[in-house]
Amino acid sequence: MSELTQQQKTELEAAAFRRLVQHLRNRTDVQNIDLMNLAGFCRNCLSNWYREAAEEAGLPVSKDLSREIVYGMPYEQWKQQYQSDATEAQKAAFETANPHKS
Repeated sequence: MSELTQQQKTELEAAAFRRLVQHLRNRTDVQNIDLMNLAGFCRNCLSNWYREAAEEAGLPVSKDLSREIVYGMPYEQWKQQYQSDATEAQKAAFETANPHKS
């Protein structure tokens, strides 16, 4: 098998990103805190990475737009429709596993 070109790698990475985003949109039952506790990132992290990549490329993508791209709707709407209050167990696990601690 031959090596992939940079263009092919980029296209495959973009396809994998789109599939991940679609999967997360379909799994509204999975809360962000669950993702953070298990994987160390959540939908907000993904949207932040998207926005940061846009900034590096000199593209004007706002926090709200990047979240809408990941969530498939405005973030506030998603929270109202799908976000539930975190349980004490989820909060405790987050405090232990939180990768965003300084």
